Amino acid sequence: MWAVLTLVGSTYANDLTEGFVTDTPKVQSMSQLTFGPQGILFVGDSKGAAVFAIQVEEGKKSANDQRFSLRNVESKIADLLGASASDILIHDMVVSPQQNVYLAVSRGRAKVKTYNLWPNYVDDANILLKITPQGKIEEVSLKNVKYAQIELPNPVAADKKDRRGRSLRSDVITDLAYANGMVYVAGLSNEEFASTFRKIPFPFKNKVSASTLEIYHGAHGRYETKSPIRAFVPYKLNGKPHILASYTCTPLVTIPEDKIEPGKHVKGRTIAELGAGNMPLDMIVVNKNGQDYILMANTTRNVMKIAIKDIENTKANLSTRTKIRYGSEGVNYVSVPRLVQQMAVLNSKYILMLMRMPDGSLALSSMPIRRI
Repeated sequence: MWAVLTLVGSTYANDLTEGFVTDTPKVQSMSQLTFGPQGILFVGDSKGAAVFAIQVEEGKKSANDQRFSLRNVESKIADLLGASASDILIHDMVVSPQQNVYLAVSRGRAKVKTYNLWPNYVDDANILLKITPQGKIEEVSLKNVKYAQIELPNPVAADKKDRRGRSLRSDVITDLAYANGMVYVAGLSNEEFASTFRKIPFPFKNKVSASTLEIYHGAHGRYETKSPIRAFVPYKLNGKPHILASYTCTPLVTIPEDKIEPGKHVKGRTIAELGAGNMPLDMIVVNKNGQDYILMANTTRNVMKIAIKDIENTKANLSTRTKIRYGSEGVNYVSVPRLVQQMAVLNSKYILMLMRMPDGSLALSSMPIRRI
C-alpha cells in the first residue's frame, strides 16, 4: 500500500494533530474505523455524516512479531459491558501501530431481523473497545481527547429507506481508508446516482471531493448507481493510484484514483464476478515473499486471496457483459478456508482475523502470512 508519511529520525516530519481540539467528540455511530499515522484513529460516523480523527495512542510502532489470539470474544465483551453475549455486535476492527486491537461495538445484534447478520443494518455502534497484546479488554473513553472532524456534504437523508424498508442512513459510510495524506470514504449520498466515493485531504481543511459511481454488475445483469462499495483498498496498479473495490453480490472493480474529482460521475471497470448471494465484509493487502495480495472476507464465502499481479495483468473487462448468474468469472482467486468477519495486518508475520468458530463462538485468531 502507499507510504503514509515521511519519517525524520524517530518522529514524524509534521505534527498532524496540531489543529486538533481537546474536547469530547459527538460521535453518533462508529460505522467504520481505520488508522492513520501518529496514533490517529479515523472514525466514520454514518448517522452523523462525519469523519472524526481522534488521537488514541502515542509512541513508536511496535516491533513485536508474535501471534495473538482471544477466544469467546462476545462473551468477554458482554461481561465487561454488563450485557448478554447475544446482544453484542462488532461493527469493525482495526489494529494500531502498537498492536492494540480496537473494536467498534454495539448492543444491537438483537435488532437484526434478517438471517444475514450484516453490521451496516445497525447504525448505533457507540462503544470503542481496546484489546491489548496481553489480552486485556477495556473501554476507550472519548472524553476530553484530542480530535478533529469534518462533515460529509449531501449525505443520504435520515428517513430514506431501501425497497425492503431498511434505513439507508447507515450506509452513508460503508468503508474507510487512509493513505498518502488522504482519507477515502465510500458510501451513499443524496444524489440521483447515490453510490459515492469521497476524498478528504488530511489534516482536515473543510475540503471534500465527491464523485458518484457506476459499475456493471454481472450477477444482476445491469449497470448500477445506487449500490455502495462495501469494501475497498487504495493501491497503485502499474504505478498509478487506483481504488480496488467490491460490492454486494461480489463484483470486483478497479477505479483510477485520478478520475475521482469533485462532481464527476465515474464508471468503474468490473474485472471479476466472485459470486451472488454474498457481501464483502473487509479487504486488506498483505505481502508474502515480496508479492502483494488482496484478502477479502465475506458473509457467505471463505476468505478470497487475489494476487495484485493478476489484477494488474488481467484483460478481463466484465463491464458490458450479459448476466452472470452464479459462480465466478474474470480474475482468479484462491479460497482460504476461513469464515471471517474482520481482518487486519497484525505485524510482519501474522494477520489477525475475527472469525466465527464451529461451536458458534467468536474468536480473534492469528494466521501466519506464510500460510496464505
